[in-house]
Amino acid sequence: MGLSGVQRTLKFTKYMKRFGWQPTVLTAGAVGYYAFDEALMREAEEANIRIERTSGTDVNSLLASQGTSKQISMPVEWLRKLVSRLSNALFIPDNKVGWAAKAFKRASDLLQTEHYDLVFVSAPPFSAARVGARLSKRFSVPFVVDYRDLWYGNQFAFYPTPFHRWLHQRFEYAMLEASSKVIVTNRQMKHKIMTMYPFLGFDDISIIPHGFDPEDFANARPSPRDNQKFRLGYAGMFYDMVTPKYFLQAFKMLADEQPAIAQDIELHFFGLFRKEHRRHIRRMGLQDFVTLHGYCNHDAAVSGIMSCDALWMMVGNARNADTISSGKLYEYFGSQKPLLVSVPEGALSQAAQKYGAAIVTEPDNIQQIKLAILRLYKLYKEGKLPRPNLDVVQQHRRDVLTEQLTKELHFVVEQFVG
Repeated sequence: MGLSGVQRTLKFTKYMKRFGWQPTVLTAGAVGYYAFDEALMREAEEANIRIERTSGTDVNSLLASQGTSKQISMPVEWLRKLVSRLSNALFIPDNKVGWAAKAFKRASDLLQTEHYDLVFVSAPPFSAARVGARLSKRFSVPFVVDYRDLWYGNQFAFYPTPFHRWLHQRFEYAMLEASSKVIVTNRQMKHKIMTMYPFLGFDDISIIPHGFDPEDFANARPSPRDNQKFRLGYAGMFYDMVTPKYFLQAFKMLADEQPAIAQDIELHFFGLFRKEHRRHIRRMGLQDFVTLHGYCNHDAAVSGIMSCDALWMMVGNARNADTISSGKLYEYFGSQKPLLVSVPEGALSQAAQKYGAAIVTEPDNIQQIKLAILRLYKLYKEGKLPRPNLDVVQQHRRDVLTEQLTKELHFVVEQFVG
């Protein structure tokens, strides 16, 4: 599958062999999904990662036709939200429970016939984390869970009844009790989990942020430029509280106030772009400023952002938004480009500030965003665009982060055996 959520585990497993670990990845079979990325699949194959697949009765598996992965269209946002809420009401902890049952059986077969030192699960889906906990108890093997997002209190979660809330917390409590180590992506997430589950000590939870793969950027092939206009780019999709609406409104304001400057700016979007967002562009009359490149494989997306002069990202206001660690920001770090980061106060704003070449605005403050675009444009014309803190950039290399992870895993195994 494509999109940003798959990259953390792919990159960990790609680099694990350098640090003495041989991973076996247990994942989905044929699925229906919004995007598929053959470039990432080739990367896994070139790294000789062992991949075991199992299909389940989850929605994504059922959407696959005749055992073949099938690309499905992104629905309009109101329909996606409705389906998501229905799913949250019907399936606890998520709609991957059918897959998780088969994954537990396949993992059990592997653990019975081969030697494994540890079970590592990256979540969501949290059904997979529950599988890890069950395997740990059944086979007396240490279990490490990697939180990319919160479980209880997740920004996308919908709890239709108090029973749903109680059951999510009960399941998470049991899963955490079975874990030997918890990995999170930022300090705010660590604080939230420790506050909700006081039995966890400070040393039970380690922070390993998202990052970028230096090989991706070394292999990037930016497209030639046919002009010297200021090029501001975005890579990724929009959904829920991640929307281009305020950014486009800010640029529209700039175009109305200073049309000559706006004519010297190009907005480039690399990724899935919904019809309703295309309508925003047409309604505001911004067609001449915007280039939509459509969905790209990851290598093409990296080449795209490397062809830009600055990059924009946003995460809107939501429940526990301070704990969100969008992988996009850290991927941008690898470009070493100046950034416009429109996010709430929290992990993302703090990381952007440490990066040292970012202008941070509120996610929905149109005036702030307009002024930030104007500031970046003027710095570009003066040849004074800011450069990032290279020490911070290097700290977020995927190979460096994988070394940190494997050290944690070695320690867990030693403690478990001891």
